[in-house]
Amino acid sequence: MKRLLLSILLCCCLLSTDATASNSPLAFSLHKLGSGKGGNTILVIGGIQGDEPGGFHAASLLITHYTIEGGNLWIVPNLNFPSIINRSRGANGDLNRKFAAIAATDPDLEVIQRIKSIIVNPNVDMVLNLHDGSGYYREKYQDDMHGPHRWGQSVIIDQENIETAKFSDLGDIGRKVVANVNNGQGEKTSYRLKNTKTSEGDTEMAKSLTYFAIKQHKSAFGIEASKSLSKAARVSSHLRVIEAFMRYAGIHFKRSFSLDVASVERALSDNRQIAFYDNRVYLGMENIRNKVNYFPVSRKRALDFSTRNPLITVVPSNQKFDVFHGNEKITTLSPEYFDVDEAEHPPKVRFLVDGQVIDAKMGQVIRAQKQISVVPLKGYRVNFIGFSQRGTRDEAGITIKKKDFIKRYSLNTKGNVFRAEFYRNDPKTNGEKFAGMVNISFADDNTPTQVAAAMLPESEIIREIAIPETKK
Repeated sequence: MKRLLLSILLCCCLLSTDATASNSPLAFSLHKLGSGKGGNTILVIGGIQGDEPGGFHAASLLITHYTIEGGNLWIVPNLNFPSIINRSRGANGDLNRKFAAIAATDPDLEVIQRIKSIIVNPNVDMVLNLHDGSGYYREKYQDDMHGPHRWGQSVIIDQENIETAKFSDLGDIGRKVVANVNNGQGEKTSYRLKNTKTSEGDTEMAKSLTYFAIKQHKSAFGIEASKSLSKAARVSSHLRVIEAFMRYAGIHFKRSFSLDVASVERALSDNRQIAFYDNRVYLGMENIRNKVNYFPVSRKRALDFSTRNPLITVVPSNQKFDVFHGNEKITTLSPEYFDVDEAEHPPKVRFLVDGQVIDAKMGQVIRAQKQISVVPLKGYRVNFIGFSQRGTRDEAGITIKKKDFIKRYSLNTKGNVFRAEFYRNDPKTNGEKFAGMVNISFADDNTPTQVAAAMLPESEIIREIAIPETKK
């Protein structure tokens, strides 16, 4: 059975991931968009501080919703993943103050070393570090929320110029980007250029990621969206600035949504899906219950999971598993432990759905209107979670209607998605092994949806991380 840490997504552009990444569920990931065959490369970094969701969600949308048609875009969307999960500036102190010096015993040492190695990569021409800042930066004091002491809605430079072959005039680039971004924008979402003049005595900024980058002769900018804006508005602001930098650097792109706040809000809800055990188990996050009971977990191997969204992860917690999207805990999986079938090709299963024959693979979703049954499969047992018929252990061949399910066992709060779990008989042990599950989604309208839907095809997996086994 394949065990990929971070695999490759092939779309209209090439997206690859950092093969040196740790297998921790909270390790940061590097994603490369573009052909890699020429043009400038911008490195975008989100999540250096975990309480600034505008930045890391904007970086994530670049991965899931953008196509790069010329040049290259490298993205680290989750640099400080432990702090993102904890909604804190830094679980081990401010990560953005550890680039000038860091102790050998600091828990963040590996993260700092890895991100530094990416920044100094010869292919990187420009670095953009995403933040959410307080208030609104203005050159002159207006009030407590608008003035030189604030950071929101600003593009940050450490100095006017640096010695580098490309993009050396930071001040001129920043002013052109700000002018581009502000075209057609109102005062609330407009930007200003802020020069921290770091080398003239700003000891705090001298410890930062961007100052490290320019000391390595890399063009680097901070981008700050205002914390006074909603999350979606911050993401929209970040993306407008990133796109302006891409245009300046000659990076050609397409995006699959509009940058108005409502469209960004919808995009943030896309790709909130997760699959386990090589796609044998699938969970959609829309309306999922706060807790999923009796979740199948292997007794003998790590809990592998895959997702399209780089901000979705799973972390062990008190003998359970919490699923996060950024700093939002979506659900908790309460495990039930089984031996898991290690067959490379799990069986296809035949269903009768509203009188129609449907063939499905493990990890797929079948949409039904009224009733469903499983055609008996030799050597396998089926268990519909939330359905019970006295004296029946194998529920294959039984016609089941939506009303026959107990609603509280549904996967979602709407009470219309249920699990069909399959177990293979094991003659060696006279027991059985968990083979996978198919989700049954009962439609609440008259739309003909009796088809098996492959929700997370393997070619689109961007992450698979092993979590150490946890037993009761």
